[in-house]
Amino acid sequence: MRFACNSHSGGETTERDETMTVDLEPVARLCQENEERGDSLVMLLQEVQGHYGYLPQEVIREIGERLEVPLAHLYALATFYRSFSLTPRGEHEILVCTGTACHVRGAPGIIDHLSRRLGVAPGETTEDGLVTVISVNCLGACALGPVVVLDGTVHGNMTLEKVDFLLESIGAGVVQT
Repeated sequence: MRFACNSHSGGETTERDETMTVDLEPVARLCQENEERGDSLVMLLQEVQGHYGYLPQEVIREIGERLEVPLAHLYALATFYRSFSLTPRGEHEILVCTGTACHVRGAPGIIDHLSRRLGVAPGETTEDGLVTVISVNCLGACALGPVVVLDGTVHGNMTLEKVDFLLESIGAGVVQT
């Protein structure tokens, strides 16, 4: 499905909160490039997330206005695909597989350990913005379970000690609750 971009004043920013603004100028460029290539809306959202690190609410609104796409449709895509995030993610992402094979081999203990060490639940990012912990249903590496993926690198046969080593390797602080 192709969408036509509407002209809209570029370069403006909107307030996200008292401390952060989102520059909307890249949205115009990404929208135009998307139209020229005839890419899908999902491809555009991937590029936007690549630029911002997540899909800010202001940016989704801007895309909706430019492409004349209902916000409900954009949010349906953004929430259906697990790769999209509506909140900022950490500098490092830790995915923990919770599929059956990983579950019976200790994934729940790994998630609990990460939560205690970092002070976050799955789906949350540490206060310092360093780490986001994400629980996923299956990573397709069942023979290696339990599996943890750190920044795209698969680590199999995980133990709590190996998790601690990974955290130390990225300089993650310890909250210990």
